[in-house]
Amino acid sequence: MEPRRAQAAQLTGSLLVAAAIVALVIVAVTAKLGPTSVAELEAREESREERIDAREERREQAQERREEGL
Repeated sequence: MEPRRAQAAQLTGSLLVAAAIVALVIVAVTAKLGPTSVAELEAREESREERIDAREERREQAQERREEGL
């Protein structure tokens, strides 16, 4: 019966250490990347690209008006 108890203790210890490692990895990754989700990051990027496109469109329209005025 003693070997089973020792195996159970070793298994329990290993599982606890594995859980601690996973928790540390989650904390490290969250600290590095931040709590922002992928969807939020994609939405920010899309919004940024839309602003850039709108700015470029306004520049092109202004350029066309200048060319038409000459």
